[in-house]
Amino acid sequence: MGDTRRNKGHLGVDTNVLVSFLDAEHPDHKDVKRLIDAYTATNPTIIHEAYHTLVYAQKWDRKQATDVLVDYIDLDTTLFLNQTKEITKIGLSLGTGHALGGRDSLILTNFLLNGIEKMVTFDKSLLEFKKISMGERVMHVVLPSEI
Repeated sequence: MGDTRRNKGHLGVDTNVLVSFLDAEHPDHKDVKRLIDAYTATNPTIIHEAYHTLVYAQKWDRKQATDVLVDYIDLDTTLFLNQTKEITKIGLSLGTGHALGGRDSLILTNFLLNGIEKMVTFDKSLLEFKKISMGERVMHVVLPSEI
């Protein structure tokens, strides 16, 4: 698990927001441009979902998608959160308890257990949460316009 003291102020960015941010041609790009100065958090699931979306939906070249995502990961403002067995197991429980898909529950659990206090997404099913908690950890789920 992450050191929650170092995660204050990092904004958890869901895949759909990251793709919109990275792809200037994406219709939602104008709504997420403000992330340019943000301290953001990501994890392997988000990076690999973004790669898939950039290559297969947005029709980017594979190398271009890889290079852009590696550059994003390497930014000083990007906090990369690893996934552990504990996060994976708790994510499965969260998915079962809230009728969430596996990747969404894994993303939420990873952010929550690493002390991320706010996640930004366009995903309506995640936005329904507004706030999700595990023990003393609380994370708000918001639209990009709410940051």
